Amino acid sequence: MKYIDELLYELGEEKVLIDELMKNHTTFKVGGPVDIMIIPENTEDIKKTIDIAKKHDIPFMTIGNGSNLLVKDGGIRGIVIKISDNMSSIEIEDNYVKIQSGLMMNKAANAIMEASLEGFEFASGIPGTLGGAITMNAGAYDGEIKDIVKSVECMDRKGNIRTYSNEEMHFGYRMSRVQEDDLIVLNIVLELKEGSYNEIKMKIDELTEKRTSKQPLELASGGSTFKRPKGYYAGKLIEDSGLRGYRYKNVGISQKHCGFVVNYGESKAQDILDLIEMVKKIVYDNFKVELETEIRILGEDL
Repeated sequence: MKYIDELLYELGEEKVLIDELMKNHTTFKVGGPVDIMIIPENTEDIKKTIDIAKKHDIPFMTIGNGSNLLVKDGGIRGIVIKISDNMSSIEIEDNYVKIQSGLMMNKAANAIMEASLEGFEFASGIPGTLGGAITMNAGAYDGEIKDIVKSVECMDRKGNIRTYSNEEMHFGYRMSRVQEDDLIVLNIVLELKEGSYNEIKMKIDELTEKRTSKQPLELASGGSTFKRPKGYYAGKLIEDSGLRGYRYKNVGISQKHCGFVVNYGESKAQDILDLIEMVKKIVYDNFKVELETEIRILGEDL
């Protein structure tokens, strides 16, 4: 195909993966092949990819490390641009931290802790990249990423780059302007406060212990599967429906935290989707509450 030849010519073979299985790029460990996966090194690579995709009318999307993602067994048609370790620099100056969107949250937390800056502790154990965290306004333990963002540099679907202030990002519960306008997050500037290294480390260690004891980190999952319904907790509704530890084929509801759907290995995306629909139905039948998925579901059925 001509667009593939152009991508190979413009970017080089090492950055263009053909028929790449998405299960190798999601923490759920499921998902069929994407036509083309691009591993960009910089903003220019992303811009070139978008230009070629638009020229040939090829659909494209971006992902981070796939920690909040469920890709269907039929895979994804078009191009997936993966922004992860390939774009993950961090610069710290005074109490400002500039981070490329592909940096993992735990790596950012360690660098920020070493600089004795406080305010990022809540995010230290959130799986995923900074770009994903901005997209979803990720939060945990009474903190949200919006609380510490000064500005975000994004690229739009035409390849234009613009920097948005915190207010312009339209942060809401698991929502941001990135989703509203289908933007690509490039760089983030955080504004933090000077703190005590020992106190920051103690807080991170404490939150890590909480996560380890209460979340199924040892199993493949997409993180918290359901959004918090207004006035309720998804995990509590699922537990009160008698579903703690429930298994369907080789997927199930976590014993540790009922808000997590987990993959015990060698499962299909359809198995996870079937279980999600079962859980939604049972919770609605019991409590008349409609659960919504927090994870992004992409791709085609087989």
